[in-house]
Amino acid sequence: MFLPLPTPVPGSSTVSPGSPGAPSEADLLAFAHRAAADAQLVSSLPLDPRGRTWMRLNGPGDSEAWLIGWPPGTGTGWHDHGGSHGAFATAGGVLTEHSLAARMPTDGWRSLELADGIDRRRQLSEGQGRAFGAHHVHQVFNASAEQHAVSVHAYYPPLPLMRRYSRSGQVLRLEQVEWPEEWA
Repeated sequence: MFLPLPTPVPGSSTVSPGSPGAPSEADLLAFAHRAAADAQLVSSLPLDPRGRTWMRLNGPGDSEAWLIGWPPGTGTGWHDHGGSHGAFATAGGVLTEHSLAARMPTDGWRSLELADGIDRRRQLSEGQGRAFGAHHVHQVFNASAEQHAVSVHAYYPPLPLMRRYSRSGQVLRLEQVEWPEEWA
């Protein structure tokens, strides 16, 4: 479910990561924490018992940001952020993140065999968050059977695409590439 923007979103940025004026991972995480702590903002997101809801926000330095509601049992599946770095913070409930502690190549492959020992798991309760780099591959989900979770996510540069993966044991397979126009 897509909800309208609460405020206008700045145009796309011409500032590249690491350039003066580009938000760092720490800047994105600080923004996600501030927005997640804004009770009025968080309560403005309608929650749907059957599917995720989201609302686009103005992030720092022309970044892309989202407020997302997660019904019990919902998640993202394995994905990356198309070369953008980012951060997210939990505003309510608990989210679980499974990630890979390895820099993943982004192009030129359809499947990879993952080495042992690169899997990471985190639980992020209300007020907790994390930042990640441009080559981060993860899945995020609300494992609760009863409670919604709400979170704030920010990315810089704005997401150029997202790659979706399937995983079977130690094999990660590229399944789909999504483009921003598909999310509107």
